[in-house]
Amino acid sequence: QVQVVESGGGSVQAGGSLRLSCAASGTTFSINDMGWYRQAPGKQRELVATISPIGNTNYATSVKGRFTISRDNAKIRVYLQMNSLKPEDTAVYICRVWDRVTNYWGQGTQVTVSS
Repeated sequence: QVQVVESGGGSVQAGGSLRLSCAASGTTFSINDMGWYRQAPGKQRELVATISPIGNTNYATSVKGRFTISRDNAKIRVYLQMNSLKPEDTAVYICRVWDRVTNYWGQGTQVTVSS
């Protein structure tokens, strides 16, 4: 089993920045990709960004150029640096971690961007 815990959410004005962190613990030796999703009220959960163990990244079109995903394999952490935030980025941001068999979700952290 893998436990996934996010931190770093909060409230910010449009144009501001936030950095999210996600820590994985437990049976982590086979962790593969790590990533961030988000879910706004009344909307479906959507992919934000993913990163492979060797650093290959994938971003949603809506966040390209503004968000940067990174990871620390030694600490088994993944980060999401969010710059130039917009009100439409408001959502619960949820970390997802894959291993060879299944995937694990965190509880999420709220990000609120005011105009």
